[in-house]
Amino acid sequence: MQDSIVLIVTISLIIIFSPYFAKVLRIPITPVEIMFGAIFGYAGFLHNEHLFDIVAEFGFLYLIFIAGTEINLKSTLKTPKELVRKIVVYLTILYGFSIAFTLYFGLSKLFMVLMPLISVGLIATLSKEYGKTPWLALSMTAGAIGEIVSIGFLTLTSATLHTGVGLGLVQTIFALIFFLLFMFSLFRAIELLFWWFPEVATSLMPYDDKKEQDIRLSMGIFFLLVGAMLYLELELAFGAFLAGIFIPTFFEHKKELPEKLASFGFGFLIPIFFIHIGASFHLEALFMDGLITKALLITLAMTVMRVAASLVFVKELGTTDSILMGLSHAMPLTLLIAMATLAYNANSINELYYYALILASLFQAISIMIIIKLINNHKQKKERAD
Repeated sequence: MQDSIVLIVTISLIIIFSPYFAKVLRIPITPVEIMFGAIFGYAGFLHNEHLFDIVAEFGFLYLIFIAGTEINLKSTLKTPKELVRKIVVYLTILYGFSIAFTLYFGLSKLFMVLMPLISVGLIATLSKEYGKTPWLALSMTAGAIGEIVSIGFLTLTSATLHTGVGLGLVQTIFALIFFLLFMFSLFRAIELLFWWFPEVATSLMPYDDKKEQDIRLSMGIFFLLVGAMLYLELELAFGAFLAGIFIPTFFEHKKELPEKLASFGFGFLIPIFFIHIGASFHLEALFMDGLITKALLITLAMTVMRVAASLVFVKELGTTDSILMGLSHAMPLTLLIAMATLAYNANSINELYYYALILASLFQAISIMIIIKLINNHKQKKERAD
């Protein structure tokens, strides 16, 4: 009982005071929450608690849900073909680089999937900080496609590690294909329904909404799709992401809704997830021989490959914004930790590489956000000077 009280009080204090420390240190709030999680976890104020794990998992799914609300599927499908081709080239470069890196250093083949992972979760936090700039808009579009590919690989890798190459893997692939076909058909059906009967959308989410129907429906869609993923034994984040996409795609008249949903998440659930990430890293592991070197190498490689690949968008964004876009994809913190944990539990990577990947994900979340802030501030000063 006493431990639970300490845990609750510690989490509450971190949530309350993180914004102030972030302001003083002049760094984004997310790295502060992760660092506090690691420090207080090491000090014994944060410990393993079933409820803490559940709320953190929910915070992760909600973060992916919020990221999905940044994507309007109708607008995404209208992306110019030339830009889509460049996104495909961008992703191809990432996977090509990861294959070369893995083979050169003789790493586990899982690194071919780990290195190019893209998660738009932290891009949503960047949108909160910098607004909807052109490089963030393109980052979300390319990131959405990249995350779908990443989650597809995550789902297949999870099935392979748990069941091996056999009937179980075939069943998972068929389940994933079936779900994608079902969701495509559902999206098309709802699109036609709302086109013929636009009043249906406004009745589900009225303009004058005194009963919070928009929040209720959003949460209903979120839990339904997460439940579907749970039933099909697929990656839960995929369902959360699709649920988020559903909101701006079919309820365009509720332009303030994504902001309402994000305010709740970033004020409560999502910080708990980041605190939990920090607490899950044991600071004594820093003394493992070669750990920091490997973590820095992974961080550098994952950053350089994205920045290099992002230069395919120079024509659309310019050099500085292309680099910012590439950097925004260099923080696949949630998926990287999920994949590392999955691989470690399946004995596909050893403890050293597990902690190296966890540490690399923290390095990325902290250093990349600081670098983006510095580059963005320099860019703004230059624009004001001109």
